[in-house]
Amino acid sequence: MTRPLDGIRVVDLTAVVLGPLATQVLADLGAEVIKVEPPEGDIARHVEPMRSKAMGTMFMNLARGKKSLAVDLKDERGRDILTRLVETADVFVHSMRQPAIERLGLSYDALKAVKDGLIYCAAWGFDRRGPYADQPAYDDIIQAASGLATLAGDAGAAPRYVRTIVADKVTGLFTANAILAALLQRNATGAGQFVEVPMMECLSWFVLAEHLSAASFEPAKGPPGHTRSLASGRRPYATRDSHIAAMPYTTAQWQRFLRHIGRDDLAQANWVTDSGRRSTRIDELYAVMDAAMRAKTTAEWMADMRRLDIPAVPVNDLAGLLGDPQLLASGLFESYDHPNEGKLKGMAFPVRFSAAPERVPPVAPRLGEHGKEILSALGYDENTIKELIAAGVVAVP
Repeated sequence: MTRPLDGIRVVDLTAVVLGPLATQVLADLGAEVIKVEPPEGDIARHVEPMRSKAMGTMFMNLARGKKSLAVDLKDERGRDILTRLVETADVFVHSMRQPAIERLGLSYDALKAVKDGLIYCAAWGFDRRGPYADQPAYDDIIQAASGLATLAGDAGAAPRYVRTIVADKVTGLFTANAILAALLQRNATGAGQFVEVPMMECLSWFVLAEHLSAASFEPAKGPPGHTRSLASGRRPYATRDSHIAAMPYTTAQWQRFLRHIGRDDLAQANWVTDSGRRSTRIDELYAVMDAAMRAKTTAEWMADMRRLDIPAVPVNDLAGLLGDPQLLASGLFESYDHPNEGKLKGMAFPVRFSAAPERVPPVAPRLGEHGKEILSALGYDENTIKELIAAGVVAVP
């Protein structure tokens, strides 16, 4: 049995979260991912917590099953190593700004000349056609630029960032999907191509999928903004002992809930039974739910919601995720042994394939762990490898 991307080699010149998450998806799908790092390592390696130097947990969670080649690309010999590596690859992906990648001589035009059929993917802050091209961008910058920071704040209050690296992670998923699509097209045509994945455009697309709303019309029928999503009452409800997320959505669900709490008058109201009118007054229903929920415990409401067939879950915090019965039963978390870092907890790829072999938990590489192996496979002899290491062009453990 094989995995979907067995036989695909990816040269990964990305760092921190966006690119590493994208290539982690590819690695979990079976691709051989060679992570090319500077001699000091990806900056994410050095983010606490960690047991040993250059093995931070964020890095390890996004580098499992990859190989590490630590090479100085500012040195001509280092660039030669990368070029020879690209000759063996199907995909090259980077997250550098265009001027920086061109200074290294690693533009699309340069690399497609050495590898026919190469999928070359650039994941950066802004589309090259816009005035923000070549500006630096990190997750917080894109959350602000895309409108997400405004949505994350309370109505009328100061904007705030979502408390996860959402711009990087969403764009990382776009990047993985784009690479997969380009590989499919190459299978059909034999041709490689340049793929651009800009963070601001990806996250803005993500935000506006529902929020373009009335601005979808030309001329616009109103300002952008999805009514239900922006409703001030749309939040988890306080129960007698904690919080619950409960969501009547269809007309039948709202009627069952309203009758359950003794509000038959609302269950039969014309504006409630008409889904269009209901959406414009949804905050009124949220206020009714908010008041009702305080009368019972979360466990009591969960039993009621199950009987009423209304979607509901207790509100988890981060620690609660680690003990959530659904995640434990589905096998999202896996304990594994790292040869240098000891016993670790990680996350298995959440998508399952019936034709794939049983998962063997992968581990993250030490900095430059596979350098000698990769150089040898590229045709470098033992003496040359030693010279490159001695000169600091290549770093190994």
